[in-house]
Amino acid sequence: MPADPSLTVAVADYVGIFVFAVTGGLVAVRKGLDIFGVLVLAGTTALAGGFLRDVLIGATPPAALADWHHLIVPIGAGLLTFWFHPAVSRLEKMINIFDAAGLALFCVAGALKAMDFGLGPLPSTILGMVTAIGGGMIRDILSGRIPTVLQQQIYAIPAFAGAAVAGFGHELGLSQLLLGIVGGLLCFIWRVLAIWKDWQAPLPRGSASV
Repeated sequence: MPADPSLTVAVADYVGIFVFAVTGGLVAVRKGLDIFGVLVLAGTTALAGGFLRDVLIGATPPAALADWHHLIVPIGAGLLTFWFHPAVSRLEKMINIFDAAGLALFCVAGALKAMDFGLGPLPSTILGMVTAIGGGMIRDILSGRIPTVLQQQIYAIPAFAGAAVAGFGHELGLSQLLLGIVGGLLCFIWRVLAIWKDWQAPLPRGSASV
């Protein structure tokens, strides 16, 4: 175990907040929203999943409210996206890649924080997945899109897998840094491959997509 196991969680959390805020800001720019809309989507995407996780594990007030850094990071990312939108717009095709990175960072950070608060590996895995997909779901709803997690393309499964590596590995006493790297890479690579190869989640037998 690292001397300060919470450091891995904190680093993954802050980087994940920034990356997810960028994805929210990019979606807002693509939708033609004003500066307030950009900041709302950036903040919601970055913080909603962690907010829900903290409430469920009893870490109150949630980190997003207790530490001003958690608010400044998405605001800064949103403003950067808004001010430099011509350059950012050229990165529109990278939204899914940024989103995959945020998914990977948040699934391991969420699972490890839940473990630090005394939850078992399976509940921690579930909360890691919730942390990763919660903000994106609300972002998509606010922007008038069907949430990615509810579509056929594989999204939540990589987050669950990455969180499982973190949660069950923590139970075995493995290094949080190692678990964060392995779990995050598993989630990121799986999600990127799903985008690239257009992997679809299975449908009930006899059903057809519309």
